[in-house]
Amino acid sequence: MKTHTKPTKAVIAAAGFGTRFLPQTKAMPKEMLPIVDKPIIQYVVEGLVEAGIKDIIIVTGYSKRSIEDHFDTPNAELAAVLQAGGKQAALDGLREIADMANFVFVRQKQPLGNIAALYYARHLLNDEPFIYTWADEFVQAQPTLLSQTLDAYDKTGATIIPCIRVTKDEEFERYGIVGGKQQGDLLKLNDIVEKPGRANAPSDLASVGGYLLKSDILPYIERLAKEYDGHELKIQTAMQAMIADGRDLYAYEIKNAAYHDAGNKLEYLKTVVTFGLKHKDIAKEFRAFLHERLEQDA
Repeated sequence: MKTHTKPTKAVIAAAGFGTRFLPQTKAMPKEMLPIVDKPIIQYVVEGLVEAGIKDIIIVTGYSKRSIEDHFDTPNAELAAVLQAGGKQAALDGLREIADMANFVFVRQKQPLGNIAALYYARHLLNDEPFIYTWADEFVQAQPTLLSQTLDAYDKTGATIIPCIRVTKDEEFERYGIVGGKQQGDLLKLNDIVEKPGRANAPSDLASVGGYLLKSDILPYIERLAKEYDGHELKIQTAMQAMIADGRDLYAYEIKNAAYHDAGNKLEYLKTVVTFGLKHKDIAKEFRAFLHERLEQDA
């Protein structure tokens, strides 16, 4: 079987304003909202590192300095405080975060839409495949989302769009929906539509972060950016143009998937509760609290 070059780079889009979480996100990026004791973006990074990604390019905006600080080595003052307090394990954990990958931070200069992170990071990607994902969503799966995506890529050598199956009307208004021809456990794409609504959706498969993209998408991104007129530009438009030019793109439904979307208040709270019920330090007490509170409110 032909072997394909595996991606070692990833781009994380993290430049949004997080307006759904105002006023909290006026001073703190939504990507840094905590899931118990880790920011959302750290879960995204950990998934990339587990899949073998070495270089992580995080595309941020002017108000996102705290993301850079989070993935930096702890400063001398904090290190001294932790050591003096006998918290060497905590200090070691912070240093491990900084050493997880080679982090590169790029500023987004214009709000081009969901192509922006790729446009501003394109000079760092070269002629090699890479992962493109968002900083406010992640999927837990067994095997992992990226492990399943890489397996699909090994079969095709083509762009792979990971997907989950959706059922609710509002989900068809929230995600990009793919359509195409089934080929085994893959769907060869002929359509990808952003937020089409159920009536216009080509299937019930919604794309989620963790795209495995080949570098052949970058000229399409550049072409779109040149046409920017103030309206949001969508990566789905670039993908549709690639399909029209005869390029192969595939979708793969992630098996055993639990999708966590921290991009709106309700889904964020669901994610916090889910992780709180599994957290080794608080799970038992938190579960007891929820039972007690629900009984009080019944």
